[in-house]
Amino acid sequence: MLLKFFQKAMAHKILSGFIVILVALGAYWGYKFFKGDAVETRYVLAAVEKGTLIASVSGSGQVSASDQIDLTAKASGEITYLNVKKGSEVKSGALLAQLDSSDAQKSVRDAESNLASAKLSLEKLKQPTDELTILQAENSLLAAKESKKNTEEDLVKAYDDGFNSIANGFLDLPTVMSGLQDLLYANSYNQNQSNVEYYTNVAKYYDEKVFQYKNDAETAYRAARVAYDKNFSDYKAASRFSEILVIENLISETYDTTKTIAEAVKSANNLIQFYQDKLTERNLDPQSLADTHLASLNVYTGKTNTHLSSLFSIQSTIKNSKESIISSDRTIIEKTASLAELRAGPDALDIRAQELSIKQKENALSDAKEKFADYFVKAPFDGVVAETNVKKGDTVSSGVTIATLITKQKIAEISLNEVDAAKVKVGQKTTLTFDAVEELSLTGEVIEVDTLGTVSQGVVTYTVKINFDTQDERVKSGMSVSANIITDMKQDVLMAPNSAIKFLGETSYVEMPNETVGTSLVGTNSGIVLTASPRQQTITTGLANDSYTEVVSGLSDGDQIITRTVSASTANSTSNSSSNRSSSGNIFNMGGGPAAGSVMIRQ
Repeated sequence: MLLKFFQKAMAHKILSGFIVILVALGAYWGYKFFKGDAVETRYVLAAVEKGTLIASVSGSGQVSASDQIDLTAKASGEITYLNVKKGSEVKSGALLAQLDSSDAQKSVRDAESNLASAKLSLEKLKQPTDELTILQAENSLLAAKESKKNTEEDLVKAYDDGFNSIANGFLDLPTVMSGLQDLLYANSYNQNQSNVEYYTNVAKYYDEKVFQYKNDAETAYRAARVAYDKNFSDYKAASRFSEILVIENLISETYDTTKTIAEAVKSANNLIQFYQDKLTERNLDPQSLADTHLASLNVYTGKTNTHLSSLFSIQSTIKNSKESIISSDRTIIEKTASLAELRAGPDALDIRAQELSIKQKENALSDAKEKFADYFVKAPFDGVVAETNVKKGDTVSSGVTIATLITKQKIAEISLNEVDAAKVKVGQKTTLTFDAVEELSLTGEVIEVDTLGTVSQGVVTYTVKINFDTQDERVKSGMSVSANIITDMKQDVLMAPNSAIKFLGETSYVEMPNETVGTSLVGTNSGIVLTASPRQQTITTGLANDSYTEVVSGLSDGDQIITRTVSASTANSTSNSSSNRSSSGNIFNMGGGPAAGSVMIRQ
């Protein structure tokens, strides 16, 4: 029983020892597996060198004609000449079409005549005044003075004639006024009733409108009586030797009085005529005296009209004579000044004014010629007719396209984003390649950059036009083109690879070996092992492109800098690995480590 116990115990010890060995081997191989091989850092170096640094931007677009224009008519009319055909080549200045320009040509001739006339006037103005011209001016002045004198005499006569007309008027007006009074207020029909009351009372049974006629007749008579009495009093107080103003006022007053009396005669006539008409309408016989009254009123009307006409004529003569005298005074002043100028010779201001007139005529001629030129359509440059839609005999309006002209010179139009477009300027050199002509590469120059960009789906692009330095017939309008535009270039500057430059905030720096390294080791892709950690060197940078950056300060020509680091794994010896595999029976070979000699690059 005890023996069995010890046998079991020994068996358990052996098993436990075996388990311990297995655990130890597992720990060893686990450590080897997870720890891997030892790692060493290698550094790839480069030397700072001087050279030419070029910065550029790239873009793509299409080929187009350098210039394309729609030749439009600047005038309207019938096409009388047409020399365009699609595809034909034309030279700059060639006449392509002409419109009917007869009216414009006449305007040019008229402007030329006006200019010639103005120049002759200037020549005549600069010449000294001849005796005949002075004599004519003297005679003209004398005639103006004589005309004024005659007008003054006519005015004096008009005042005399006016007083005569007043006197003649007052030979008739008293008779008219007394007759009018008797006609209205005498008791011809009834001792207890005036004539005006009689006419009114009879007619009122047929039409009460007679009261209006009665009122008008009496009102007009009273106004005439007042005017007549005052006028007659003023007339008796005046004479032919009174002041001119008194006579002129008396003429005007007598005219107004006569007109007032004529109105009173008319009103009385209206009343009596109304009386007769109302009775006649009813087949009643008016009083015969009414006819006598109407006959008298007709006589009064004739007399007043005669005096009115005479007085009005006198007033017109006086008014016209006064105006003529004023006009004569102005004429005399003008002719006196003109004679003085003639005697003094050409005036500097007159010459200047005539010179300005000539300038105006020259401008008018220039305008006429410009309008005349609008009837001719000419080629503004050498090119090819791309399109035409008119024919001879067509009538066209201003603005209608006669032909479309394009140049044989080709340009590239490429699109750039706003960042690249900001770097591009007119005059920058360019390299051009074409998808359709793979072996062809042309140089060019930027000739235009859009001021305003085009926005599409939130992206702003700018069109850049590039002129070809040389033309190649294989390049056609519409072909795809790629352009590389040189935006900046510096020669003989220190350059460092972009991979060597690092940043810390806004500070730029490079790493440099802290020991001397042979030049033969610089630039090797496998790198070198440094015995000391590299040091940092702060630098100032300038121009940069995709590969290199200008070093303004901090480095010198030939300085060695680190461009990148290389980590290399060193595998364990084969024999050691074999021994380990043998001792473990090869059952723990996990195979998970990196292969010997593998390279990992980090920048």
